[in-house]
Amino acid sequence: MKNLLFILLFVTIQPIMSQESSPKKVVDDFFASFHTKDTTALKLLCHPEIVMKTIANTKEGNKLVSEEFDDFLKSIATIPANLKIFEKLIDYKVEIDGNLAHVWTPYEFYVNDKLSHIGANAFTLYNDNGKWQIIHLIDTRRKK
Repeated sequence: MKNLLFILLFVTIQPIMSQESSPKKVVDDFFASFHTKDTTALKLLCHPEIVMKTIANTKEGNKLVSEEFDDFLKSIATIPANLKIFEKLIDYKVEIDGNLAHVWTPYEFYVNDKLSHIGANAFTLYNDNGKWQIIHLIDTRRKK
């Protein structure tokens, strides 16, 4: 009887324990942390060797800009408390192949509730033994 109870309990709990986060959830958590300026949480969601790039639409044309992750974190940490930032994700397109995932998110970016710019984010994630981590992030930025 004890063995049957143990097996029943194990079969019931095992699916719950083995659930891993999804790439979409990691992206959601990234933006939740971004909005609250929680650099510690952002760091946990990203691989230490993350590559960050932006395609900026400038007067001179498109420009590819690289950003170091530590510089990104510092910029988030120094946003004044009275400055409200919010990136509204319009949609998600998620593709997964084994331990590789891609999440595409068109967005609108607001500063103090005023539309600043629009664009799209392209996240590449790697599944490291059940934990999805962001390894690459590139975005576009343009005025509407």
